[in-house]
Amino acid sequence: MDRLSFNEMFNFTGKVVLVTGSGHGLGSGIAFRFAEAGAKIVIHYNKSSSEANQFYKKLVDMGINAMIYQADLSKPGEVKGLFENVVEHFYQIDVLVNNAGIYPANSFLDITPEEWKIVLDANLTSAYLCTSEAAHYMIRQEKRGVIINITSIEAENPTANHAHYCAAKAGLEMFSRTTAGELGKHGVRVNVVSPGLLWREGLDKDWPEGVNRWMNAAPLGRLGQYDDVANACLFLASPAASWITGAKLLVDGGIMTQQVY
Repeated sequence: MDRLSFNEMFNFTGKVVLVTGSGHGLGSGIAFRFAEAGAKIVIHYNKSSSEANQFYKKLVDMGINAMIYQADLSKPGEVKGLFENVVEHFYQIDVLVNNAGIYPANSFLDITPEEWKIVLDANLTSAYLCTSEAAHYMIRQEKRGVIINITSIEAENPTANHAHYCAAKAGLEMFSRTTAGELGKHGVRVNVVSPGLLWREGLDKDWPEGVNRWMNAAPLGRLGQYDDVANACLFLASPAASWITGAKLLVDGGIMTQQVY
């Protein structure tokens, strides 16, 4: 393998990066970081049409080669349509970041079978469907690809009122390790980024007690920013991580170093 320079290592010029759920929030932060690194960007959204189109316009105004596509990722036909359009538009898919998901809260005793299915579909089934489509395209390409799954520290740190969400994220971590083992021989790498509590506008007012608990417990003494997660994704997708697959990168300010009792 040729040794790349530092600048070449994180240069994504010519690469096609699809970030699911990138119409707003963390997903747009990840997509923007890849755009800054030179990548062609696929913005996916389901319901956040206005925000997604604003983000798309922002990228285009910056001179970024981008496309935007709406799809319900719990539906196989719509996922298939997403990837067909990406490949038709850009001729390839190099990086898939499975970021899309939902984060509802409900007491376990009040969770209905319908709600359970909705949460598992949005956070786990969607990643399965997208990974399957991406892997088939990547294997057919001369240059393989990278898949990054966004989980959460709640995959291993149980949280009240999130039984469905915690189960989905824990499932996604094992799914990632399993697919990494099977896809490695085809040159496709699969890794996990597991974020802790991320800052968003108004969080300190919506949940002051939670923010305070986090600030007191986190060794690095702050909440995460979207860039913290985006930088981890950039690293794992880059040649700098070419011998890394089936791994999980905690991006949590050290919170998981703390005792739970």
